[in-house]
Amino acid sequence: MHLALTLAALMMTGTAMAGTARDTFNNIDGGQIDLSDWAGRPILVVNTASLCGYTPQFEGLQALYDLYRERGLVVLAVPSNDFAQELATGAEVKDYCETTFGLDLPMTDITHVKGPEAHPFFQWLLKDAGFEPQWNFNKVLLDGSGTVVATYGSGVNPLSPKITDAVDGLLN
Repeated sequence: MHLALTLAALMMTGTAMAGTARDTFNNIDGGQIDLSDWAGRPILVVNTASLCGYTPQFEGLQALYDLYRERGLVVLAVPSNDFAQELATGAEVKDYCETTFGLDLPMTDITHVKGPEAHPFFQWLLKDAGFEPQWNFNKVLLDGSGTVVATYGSGVNPLSPKITDAVDGLLN
């Protein structure tokens, strides 16, 4: 089922429903992250890497999450080694991000974001929205029904008006 339909069904029924493979990621803390758990809330999905020149954007991602989490925004970091700039294990990534940037936003385990091994979410994103991460720290903003609102390249700072204006529009 399409992510938007899954989220819309959850919003209308108000019942817990497991998401599809597209909705479900391995959590860096163990277990699963299911996007359908955040039905009705905007989600900024960001493919990240600990050893990238854009890694300081973790500070902005955490600040964005801190700024808007009470109003409903979810910022989901998706570590990936598809560009050969990620640490070896999820445990190392988690420790690095918590220690260096104080991250407490949701984070998946190391995940493929492009190519034939891409996670089903990123396969869907390419097929339905024509967007595939070209580097680390690409960002995808979903509205509360799971529809892609906007995509942003690596150079767009998480606190830029491009992103904050879009988030404000979804939360108002």
